[in-house]
Amino acid sequence: MSAASVRTHRVGIVMNGVTGRMGTNQHLVRSMLAIRKQGGVKLGDDEVIMPEPVLVGRNAAKLEKLAAESGGLKWSTDIDSALADKTNQVYFDAQSTPLRPASVTKAIAAGKHVYCEKPTAVTAAEAYGLYAKAAKAGVKHGVVQDKLWLPGMRKLALLRKQDFFGRILAAHGEFGYWVFEGGDGVPPQRPSWNYRSEDGGGIILDMFCHWRYVIDNLVGPVKAVSCLGATHIPERQDESGKAYRCTADDAAYATFELEGGIVAQFNSSWCVRVRRDDLFVLQVDGTEGSAVATLRDCWIQPRSATPRPVWNPDVPNPIDFAAGWTKVPDYWPEENAFKAEWELFLRHVVKDEPFRWDLLEAAKGVQLAEKGLESWKKRAWVEIAKLG
Repeated sequence: MSAASVRTHRVGIVMNGVTGRMGTNQHLVRSMLAIRKQGGVKLGDDEVIMPEPVLVGRNAAKLEKLAAESGGLKWSTDIDSALADKTNQVYFDAQSTPLRPASVTKAIAAGKHVYCEKPTAVTAAEAYGLYAKAAKAGVKHGVVQDKLWLPGMRKLALLRKQDFFGRILAAHGEFGYWVFEGGDGVPPQRPSWNYRSEDGGGIILDMFCHWRYVIDNLVGPVKAVSCLGATHIPERQDESGKAYRCTADDAAYATFELEGGIVAQFNSSWCVRVRRDDLFVLQVDGTEGSAVATLRDCWIQPRSATPRPVWNPDVPNPIDFAAGWTKVPDYWPEENAFKAEWELFLRHVVKDEPFRWDLLEAAKGVQLAEKGLESWKKRAWVEIAKLG
């Protein structure tokens, strides 16, 4: 079939905040440009969706350079003009969190479909307000929940669907790595605003938005949280090498009560050295089997292959515990998780296909972060009420 006979849906996407690390690498290069390079999102033999990114932001020099490096994309420092352009149907936001609500509200008022990085706001009320505005305006909306499309998490979801676990008892998540402070000549791997609460920083606000959708989708709905946060490193150096005081948490130790009596424990830290299989490892234990998932892989141990250890610290343990696990095969082609969700959102915009990862789900993530901070402050369990 000739290229001329292929029906192409061209979707203009205003991309705000793509000069940042996440916006450039995951959303522009590995999502938008990758989709364009493959010829668009294929809907059938004769129909595709072709995204047309327009880069917007505050730094003209950075935008011009990035647009040129990306094949001559359109760019602008005037978001109002970009939103007024009828060829732009979607607004995407990857700015720092405090800036997001105002821009998203402006995009909704302009009648644009909205797709956002998380957290969508600093408070649950503001995040829910964005959902309510989008729903009232009748625009389509979504939030980035990338970990659901990681190969390891997809394998875990498949095991749950196949009832591999039997009755799920508990889950344990370990996330984090050492983020250098900047004082010894090794550059920090994260931006300085991550460690300032006044700029929307903090690992609880950042990671609990992830843990909400990971736990809800892969283990069970969250009912309550008990959280202890910490600012282990009180001073770091910013991008210019200047020392600053850290006002946000850099570690969190949380227990979640889930429906069905399931207990989940998650440690999140930017002050931990890794001696595990990956930067994030999630173990789920059930009556009939257990699974350990990383970002890409998953190992299982069914009840029938579970060893029977006996506590005796006086002799070397005879069991090779690592050898008793079986690696789950790779069932699907490798795909960038951000790109996979982008393609689903574009299909939702153009063909109205279902897309359940919306701004209400985003608000649930912010709610869990907010309740985690409240629990830390009160040093008490906090219930998670239903939103909406």
